[in-house]
Amino acid sequence: MGINRRRAIIEALFAVVVWGASFVATKVALRYTSPDVVVWLRFAMGVIILGIAVLAGRKFALPEKRDWLYFALLGFLGITFHQWLQSTGLVTSQATTTGWIVASIPVFMALLGWLVLKEKLLWLQVAGILLSAFGVLLVVTRGDLLLLASGKFGTMGDFLILVSAPNWAIFSVLSRRGLQKYPATLMMFYVMAFGWLFSSVLFFAQGGLSQIGTIPWDGWAGIVFLGVFCSGLAYIFWYDALQALPVAQTGAFLYLEPVVTVIVAALILNEHLYFATLTGGMLILAGVWLVNRKKSVPEGKGIISKG
Repeated sequence: MGINRRRAIIEALFAVVVWGASFVATKVALRYTSPDVVVWLRFAMGVIILGIAVLAGRKFALPEKRDWLYFALLGFLGITFHQWLQSTGLVTSQATTTGWIVASIPVFMALLGWLVLKEKLLWLQVAGILLSAFGVLLVVTRGDLLLLASGKFGTMGDFLILVSAPNWAIFSVLSRRGLQKYPATLMMFYVMAFGWLFSSVLFFAQGGLSQIGTIPWDGWAGIVFLGVFCSGLAYIFWYDALQALPVAQTGAFLYLEPVVTVIVAALILNEHLYFATLTGGMLILAGVWLVNRKKSVPEGKGIISKG
């Protein structure tokens, strides 16, 4: 195994482990402050780190004029709205539940490709979509499917997390055009910068500055972990790995992400792992595997991250 290949595997593993732990770090930070503050501080750090990486790699260049609105849209969908959904959802949703639901994003991407892009779905992919959908229902209801009849299943947070999955699928599909023109790290810098600017509106409107001084050390530990590792280094390492490894091999590491969430949530948050939740999670991953089994990412690129 070459040095570059070994390094790429370590970087991919690092990114996946960090993203898997991100939901737990968010839960810790939310004990002391509002979702708006967590998102704003997290992506302020992420923008700085990605900006340094872009400058160090001498890849900085202003977008073309016609792409400013495009990057603004991606920033709103992928950062401002997506992170509002997830951080607000995690106020009442378990980190474990979030990890399993978010793992179903590739299924929503396949559905979006079929509905909008007219991409064909094989029978195995249809089976995978149905399997993952059933797995999500098991996770949200914790195995009590009779709750579906009453409409009283899961928390409001679970619903917000569920909405975040197709939202990220839309963001990923829209990102394809930009990734054909711009280096991935540079494009993510633009997207994150716009998203952070939009999140500033909520931050200042809700009096976010007054909350910062009340956050204790463990809350800051969660926020710094999210900003430096999840929104900064993990993106850099992930795209570095994508350049050295086949897309299918790199993407396979993502199957570990919800498993990491389960382990870290049990250790730090003392979240209980229900048998129905574990079963539903395994069904989601099996469905995602079937959906991706015959499908490849165009040109070896894609913004694949949920944390």
